[in-house]
Amino acid sequence: MSHKLRVTVWNEFRHERNENHPASTLYPEGMHKVIADALNAAGGIDASCATLDEPEHGLTAEVLANTDVLIWWGHCAHGEVQDDIVARVHQRVLDGMGLVVLHSGHFSKIFQKLMGTCCNLKWREAAEKERLWVIERGHPIVEGIGEWVDIPHEEMYGEPFDIPAPDTLVLVSWFAGGEVFRSGCCYNRGHGKIFYFRPGHESYPTYYQAEVQKIIANGCRWAAPLCNGPKMVFGNAQPLEKLEPEG
Repeated sequence: MSHKLRVTVWNEFRHERNENHPASTLYPEGMHKVIADALNAAGGIDASCATLDEPEHGLTAEVLANTDVLIWWGHCAHGEVQDDIVARVHQRVLDGMGLVVLHSGHFSKIFQKLMGTCCNLKWREAAEKERLWVIERGHPIVEGIGEWVDIPHEEMYGEPFDIPAPDTLVLVSWFAGGEVFRSGCCYNRGHGKIFYFRPGHESYPTYYQAEVQKIIANGCRWAAPLCNGPKMVFGNAQPLEKLEPEG
């Protein structure tokens, strides 16, 4: 792209404003601010933020029209996201906007709509070690990442994970309690590309970790819209070659 990649980081921004929640200390300005700051420092990215309690959840038609990639973090307020805003985001993805869904965003209305499944899973919050294994080593999302990434303390997500088989599975997690999980999943929907990335529980400082920040930035670059790709054409079509009459 000739211009900087335009990324909008969307977050509920509820846990961080609860003074009794660890997120209020870890992310006093919101997880979205930490993610956006890291993206802006990564180079070639212009990241801004939007949150649930803004008018139209901060995702107006104008904002989305000027967004190349949308990052989505949600947890406790999935049901508060208005269906018309979900439909607006869904159409933008089909039209080519990239979508990066983080952690508990697996239960968001937009991810469920794009996957066509309930997206349920096993979970456990025990501050255990997570090891992210890179299993698609030539993929651009893991450029600059080693064979694995260790996250000291995280919430466990475990299989079964009710999602369609990814077009490409880039990362798999192992947890100290023994579970494994498909943690880096790539999809194509219409003209849009979707990357689901598992880490990021709000009670742990995961989004400050350099490797996690790099994977998110790489995921945004991978999900960026194609500038000159062919348009999808549907409906009745005239033959490209001359058809001989029957008989």
